[in-house]
Amino acid sequence: MKPAPFDYVRPASAAEAVWALAAAHEAGRDARVLAGGQSLVPLLNRRALRPDLIVDLGKVPALTGIQTGPRGVRIGALTPHATVERSTDPGLNRRLPVLPEAAALVGQLPVRVRGTVGGSLAHADPGAEWCLLAVLLGAELTLLGPGGTRVVGADAFLRGRHRTALRPGEILVEVRFPRAEPAAALVEYAVQPGRIPEVAAAAALVLDADGRIGSARLALAGPLERPMRIPAAEALLIGARPGQESFAVAAAKAVRITGATGDLGTLAAVLARRALAESAARAAVLAPLRRDRLELVPV
Repeated sequence: MKPAPFDYVRPASAAEAVWALAAAHEAGRDARVLAGGQSLVPLLNRRALRPDLIVDLGKVPALTGIQTGPRGVRIGALTPHATVERSTDPGLNRRLPVLPEAAALVGQLPVRVRGTVGGSLAHADPGAEWCLLAVLLGAELTLLGPGGTRVVGADAFLRGRHRTALRPGEILVEVRFPRAEPAAALVEYAVQPGRIPEVAAAAALVLDADGRIGSARLALAGPLERPMRIPAAEALLIGARPGQESFAVAAAKAVRITGATGDLGTLAAVLARRALAESAARAAVLAPLRRDRLELVPV
């Protein structure tokens, strides 16, 4: 099928894009933002969406790029997945190596070359890697609209399956990852490589000098309407020694909270344990600890 007819504009700046979107909204017209097109174009081709106007951000270079500094890692919304995957920025790879690793899991290579980080976040697929990491790492998203700029936390931005906090006329400008989590890890299961995962888990652990877990983050995606951190499961890990037993307890708690059952629940538990084990192994390399006190059993 071919898309239904629509008007098309290609603004030269983010401000022009906002103006076009706001004008369309005031006129009662349905306008959609085109970033990399990897989510929107298939929907247009199937005529699942029939917008009146497409606002193509492809000519807005200011929305592309990766910056690292004292305030964390900033990624422009139009930055392709492949750019993050291939980045040699030492700040990015030192603070958050999980970002290029996760970028490499997104789709097949053509998707990663054209698809964008911001497009994935705005599409808000519950299983998407960027959505999961944004929630796990407490990312902040900068939105630009007719009323100016505002910053929204990832947990508030992602409201449900393909639902976000974007208001009419707003675009996503950038995502900022404020925390350095060099031990963060993400694991996922998809029916085929490159597909949106059925279930994914991500974890970020920090070990203290005694080899115990000093801080923990754990998030799941797939079984829910949106990715979710599980503070109750994280709390079970604090002060525990990393190992199969503590990971199994936390993973079971996380799965119970999500409500996942059957094969999906079993898969979520396995992936949560693997994410925790992978993060603990990375944390052990980083922490000035007594390795002999670690129990790092593959799960």
